[in-house]
Amino acid sequence: MELFKNLKSKNRKNKRVARGGKRGVTSGRGTKGQGSRAGHKLRPAMRDLLIRIPKLRGYNNKPIYPKLPVINIDDLMKLKETSFSEENLGRVKILGSGDVNKVISVKGLSVSKSAKEKIEKAGGKVE
Repeated sequence: MELFKNLKSKNRKNKRVARGGKRGVTSGRGTKGQGSRAGHKLRPAMRDLLIRIPKLRGYNNKPIYPKLPVINIDDLMKLKETSFSEENLGRVKILGSGDVNKVISVKGLSVSKSAKEKIEKAGGKVE
């Protein structure tokens, strides 16, 4: 008989949990609720995390071109030149802060409405 004590049976199957039997009140499934029921499983926690992430709404288009640096008419009046273009100023936008006290001409630059009115009122040209 001592020989058979140490041998293990290969035909023995694992116990099936939650099928009644000798496992106590809840049959090894914890307490009440979704986890104790047959057939239905808890949904993964990853799905809950995805739901909590705020959704990105609306447009998030950034401008294609960077904003132009600005220069005021007041600064142009301090210069000796009377004609301004992209060659001598670079790509800038002229704003209308200040007074025009000489005739100037602007070519190929972006100019604000107020600056254009002031330049043309003084006898200058904006092209």
